[in-house]
Amino acid sequence: MKKQTNWDRYYKSQMDDPLTKRVVDDELGALRIGIQVAKLRQQKGLSQTQLAAKIGMSAPNISRIETDPSSNLTLNTLVKLFGALDCDVAIVTRPRRRKARTTKS
Repeated sequence: MKKQTNWDRYYKSQMDDPLTKRVVDDELGALRIGIQVAKLRQQKGLSQTQLAAKIGMSAPNISRIETDPSSNLTLNTLVKLFGALDCDVAIVTRPRRRKARTTKS
């Protein structure tokens, strides 16, 4: 088994905080969208400029979406992007995780 480093201990302590964990999970989720866009675009053999032209955006906007999708990305833009890449967008709902309740003394 791998010896636990200071970083491992620090990361675990940070992830024990529900707010920090939610922020990290949200950011990772956003990054997954950007990665999906980039992979699909490359699989289709499109440049950022070509994809941008298909949906009426600029190439720098496509770059921003691929690298930092959390910055003001709308559902409408997602539908346009994935539509241009021959993909449908599906929204999945799931129950929220219950927060640990603190007991009052």
